[in-house]
This record gives sequence, C-alpha cells and structure tokens, in this order.
Amino acid sequence: MKKALITGITGQDGSYLAELLLSQGYEVHGLIRRASTFNTQRIDHIYRDPHNGGNLYLHYGDLANAGNMTDLIYSVRPDEVYHLAAQSHVRVSFDLPEYTGDITGLGTIRILEAIRRSGIPARYYQASSSEMFGSAKPPQNEATVFQPQSPYAAAKVYSYWVTRNYREGYNMFACNGILFNHESPRRGETFVTRKITRALAAIVAGKQDSLYLGNLDAKRDWGYAPDYVAAMWKMLQLDHPDDFVIGTGEAHSVREFLDEAFGYLGLEWQKYVQIDARYFRPTEVDYLLSDYSKAHNVLHWEPRVFFRDLVRVMVDADLELIGLQSPGEGRKILETHHGRWHRWEDQILHPEG
Repeated sequence: MKKALITGITGQDGSYLAELLLSQGYEVHGLIRRASTFNTQRIDHIYRDPHNGGNLYLHYGDLANAGNMTDLIYSVRPDEVYHLAAQSHVRVSFDLPEYTGDITGLGTIRILEAIRRSGIPARYYQASSSEMFGSAKPPQNEATVFQPQSPYAAAKVYSYWVTRNYREGYNMFACNGILFNHESPRRGETFVTRKITRALAAIVAGKQDSLYLGNLDAKRDWGYAPDYVAAMWKMLQLDHPDDFVIGTGEAHSVREFLDEAFGYLGLEWQKYVQIDARYFRPTEVDYLLSDYSKAHNVLHWEPRVFFRDLVRVMVDADLELIGLQSPGEGRKILETHHGRWHRWEDQILHPEG
C-alpha cells in the first residue's frame, strides 16, 4: 500500500486530494495545525479511526518548524508528498508579508530539506500558482516568465525555483503544478468566488443586504478543484518529474461571475454589490489565462467542469447550506459528474489503461 503525506489536508484541495488517494488504495497522512477550534470540517466525512480500519491519519505540525517537518517525514516515510499548505490569500499577503514569506516560501524548503535529509525516495508535488505570472501577457504556459505582483506570488516563485533546484541538484522527483484558480463549494469563505455565492445565498434568505467587493474587471481562469487534484496525482505517476500548467483555457472577469451567479437566480447584482477600496490590491493582476496543452499532451489531463457549471455548483451548495431550496442545476451537474466516476477515473487517471 502506498503512503502519501498531504500538507494542508484540511483545505479545499487537500480534502479532495485525500478523497482521491483513499479511492486509489493509499494510506493517507495529513498535516494539520493546532487550533482552539475544530478545523477538519472538509475531511470529517472521510475520517475513520485507523484503529478500526481507517487509512487516514492526522498529525499536528507547523511549517515554521523545520524539526517538526523532519520528524514527520521520518515517522511517516511517505512514497508521495503533496505540499499544499500555505498562507494562500493574495490580499492578506500584503498585510502579512513576512508571515507569508515564512510559511508559503520557507515552509517549502523545510519540507524539501526534510525529504533530502531523510534519504527517503519520496516523490514531491509543489503547489505552485498562476499568481506567479502576475502581469505577464496571457495566455500563460510553462515557458512564460514570472512577473509576481504580490508577496504571496513572490513566495510562490521562490518555492517554484527551490523545487526545481532540489530536483536538479539532488536528483529528487519533484514536480511543480502551476494551477490556475480552482473553486468548489469547499472554497474558503474569504476568496472572491465563495464570497459571492455565500453572500448571494444570504441575500436571498434576507440575512444580508449588500456585498462589498474590489476590482470587478480582474479576469481569471476558473476551474473545478476535484478535476485539478487528479492532475496533481498524475504528475507524481510519471517516469520523470516535470512542471505543468493546469487550467481550463477560459478566462472570465469577477463581473462575469456576478452576472452568472445572480442571473442564475433571476437577480441583478448591481442592486446589491458595492465597491470598497479596501479590497483592491496595491498591485493588481489583471488577466490570467492558461495554456494547459502540455498537461493535455503529457498527462492526458483535461478539465471536466467549466465556468457556467462551476458557478451553478457553488450557488446551489451555498443555498442548501443556508437552508434554502436551490434550482438544482449545480446539483445535477455534480450528480452526473460523480455518477460517471468510474468512467471519469478511467479517462482522467488511467487514460491508457
């Protein structure tokens, strides 16, 4: 049985990746932070006590503590390490630049050093970000020069290059997944897509009157998170490590997201949305658009859920979370998506099998 270690297992991507790996027969270990409140909601549904046959193990740890990372690698002895944990909110990185650099940047080298020093031949996945492209002209692919526009993006550029350095300097199997924006009902509540769908549900329920946002013209390539974690797994199954851009090849503005979300429920967002200068970044990223042709050709990967359906999935989920009946289109999309799971698994995970 293969063992995998996931940092950031309680986040959106970590929870979907844990589901995927468990379905593939892995023993999954996850790094979680100690907190005064429970923060495991996204993985509670898949957790079973390992003493009663469960294959999911959780470990407390801190990316700021190199010794803790080394002990964890020695203890788990994983075949694969997926490093997803970070201070991942771009706007927050301007307020907490030093903390972002420590956790998002130096946290990566602490994991890589722990693997190197252990001598364990673990395969390593680095969660790189499309934010690294910053002001680079779209579309962006693996050959595009990085032009980071935030402390978060700069920390991710550091992590990207140190991952390549350990691959080339120490012959480590280490891959960078340069993922463009990917969303789901498990997206953090402070990210703009989820902020919109949560507010929309609250407005319909009569619990909220207004939604405050920043730059509505920023364009992003938005995909569905469960599709993207399949790409992570596929990277670590290659014969040789490499770096890959993952996206949908479509870009839509925040304004378009509002159009789709509010329009889905027959509402005009202009009646509820107000612009607040606090949500503008000091340096903005205007236009991110992926060219994922390398992933398509080498990994045989492609996205399954695109923008319109993604918005409906998220709106339905937040309506139902607040106790309202949804139109159901998003739920039907997911039922179809998950109902074809085995065929999807064959096509995405084992296309040549």
